[in-house]
This record gives sequence, structure tokens and C-alpha cells, in this order.
Amino acid sequence: MKFTIARNTFIKKLNAVQRAISSKTTIPILTGLKIKAEADQLVLTGSNTDISIETTISVNDPDAELDIEQTGDIVLTARFFSDIVKKLPDNKMLVEVSDGFQTTITSGASEFKINGLDANNFPHLPEVDSQTTITLQADVFSEMINETVIAVSNQESRPILTGIHFTIENNKLTAVATDSHRLSQRIINLPEAVKMPEDIIIPGKSLLELSRMLDEEIDTITLQISENQALFTFDETLFYTRLLEGLYPDTSRLIPKESTTAMEFEAPELLASIERASLLSHAGRNNVVKLTINAAAKKAIITGDSPEVGNVEEVVVTKDIQGEDLEISFNPDYLKDALRSFGHTAIKMEFTSPLRPFTLVPTEDQENFIQLITPVRTF
Repeated sequence: MKFTIARNTFIKKLNAVQRAISSKTTIPILTGLKIKAEADQLVLTGSNTDISIETTISVNDPDAELDIEQTGDIVLTARFFSDIVKKLPDNKMLVEVSDGFQTTITSGASEFKINGLDANNFPHLPEVDSQTTITLQADVFSEMINETVIAVSNQESRPILTGIHFTIENNKLTAVATDSHRLSQRIINLPEAVKMPEDIIIPGKSLLELSRMLDEEIDTITLQISENQALFTFDETLFYTRLLEGLYPDTSRLIPKESTTAMEFEAPELLASIERASLLSHAGRNNVVKLTINAAAKKAIITGDSPEVGNVEEVVVTKDIQGEDLEISFNPDYLKDALRSFGHTAIKMEFTSPLRPFTLVPTEDQENFIQLITPVRTF
């Protein structure tokens, strides 16, 4: 195998594939990057037990300046190879593999020789034989992931909750995540009628890596689903992820249908208040912040305290308060995550009782995005 390529283009593709490569795997070949030179393109592949990423660089790409002199394939230790490529002196680099899998990397006056592995031992990518292809706006789908992944569980004791649950009904794609303390649900309209084989659960960590790859240059992304794999396709890149097996809990019954107290505010203003209150709550053992609502006086107060350090009290800037008086305690970190997901938006927060979950929705488009947080019992 022998090819020359523009280093800038190669590094961009290399960075994408490296998201699927872990140095901690127990399978040595999976610490490697597979490079395959074909007659008209270069194929880079990385894989771990959860995700696999394959991307191509075409000889027709003018930015790549790709010239393939000899076809072939090799697996190189990703960490060393990546470090070498990023520090080469010139923008043009030559990669050549000789007998015995020794690989020479040349750029300017610099020459590296590293040992490779037989590409035939690299695992084959999953086969996704799907009758359904769903096309999504890349920016909207990335936003959907970031708005829901905050509620994914990190506890492996309930593996099903480490994923985001997707369903399609009435031309709407719904994503739900919960760790049993909070819940996030986002709905987007699909441009055309599609049928998904069944509901699917995709690991939150996989989707987080995917969302980081969806930059502004990518317009659309397609999703295909097989029995135990999902395949996302975009920008000459294939992103495979395993699906989680099992039944996701029925989350629809967790969302309250009515409320006794409601408060409207700008998300950044409440977020700033909560961040100040949590400075002291984090110093304590319980990490709890209290919200006291006086509906008659149209006043809401945030308090946080730590017996060791002190306390803080702040009047919240609100747009409107309706309903009954209320005093409720909660984990401020959950509320901060929820508020950040709304960005610079006006929010409506609704409560039913001090011990029942409360919800946050944008004042516009309330049906399609909801965050739910379970309060903390303090007595």
C-alpha cells in the first residue's frame, strides 16, 4: 500500500474515526485504525464494542490531493499514528507499507517507521439490512440529542436507562431519556411518513459522540435500523451503534397532566440564580436548593445553605406567577442541566405538590419539549 495525501484533510477524517477507538479495550486490534487504499478512495475505520465509524476520502476531492500508487490495507495503533500525523512538518504526507506490515510515514525531512497489524484480523462492520430509511435535519437531530442526553443514567445497574428511547408515531419522532430522578422528552416532526420497525433504545454515549461529529457543514443525516444495530450516514461517513435490548419503562405516566402552581421566567436568569445558590449547596452533604413561591405577592425566593459555610437567599426575577403558594427542594445540578438545554428561552415551570415531580417547558412550542425533575424530601 502506498499513497500521498494532504495532511489537513486526513487529520479531519482521522479525528472523526478516532471517536470509535479506545485505548482501554481488551482486544488489542481495536486500539488500531484500519486504513484501506482502494483504486479511487481511502477508507478509514475505527471500532469498539459499542460504535464503529467508517469514513472515506475520494481521489476526486480537490482538498485531499490524494494519490494512490498502490492499493492495500493495514491496521496502525491509533494513538501513536495520530500523534505522528499531527506533528509532521509539511502538509503533504506519504504513507507506505512494506512486507511484514512495517509502515513508513514521510513528510518533509521527517520519516517515521512504525509496526502495523494484519487488517484481515480487524472485525467486519455490522450489516444493517433495513427497509426503513429516515432522513433528518442534522442540526435538529443534534439538538434533540443534546436536549435529552442530559437525563440519561450513568448507572450500569439499569442498563436500559443508559440509552435514549426513540419512537415514531403520527409522523413524529419522540426521544425520551430518564435516570429515574429526572426526565427529558423532545419531539420533532418528520418531513415524510415513515414506519420504524419498533421502538429503539440507543446508548446515550454513542449519541453524544455522534452529535459532536455533526458540524454546521452537514445538512442531513439518515438513519437505518436493523435487529441490533442503528446506522447513521452523513458526509461520506458511516456511524454504527449497537442498540440496547429490553423494554424501556412507560414514561408517559410520569408527566403530570395538571398543575397547582406555575411560574414563568427567562431561562438564563433563573440559571444564574441557581448557579449562585449551588455554590453553597455543593459544600454541604445533601446538595439541595429550596424554592419558595409566594403566589399572592408574585414572588419567588431561592435559598441554599451549608451548615459548614453559610447560606444564600435570592429573589428570582420572574415574568409571572399563578396558583398556590409552594415550598419545594431539589438537586440544583438537575435544574441547571435542564435550563441549559433551553438556551435563551422563556420557560414555564409547573408544580403539583412539594413531593411530586415538576416540569419545565418553553412558553412557545410547549408540546414538543419537556424537562421533568423529581424533588428532594427534606423532612
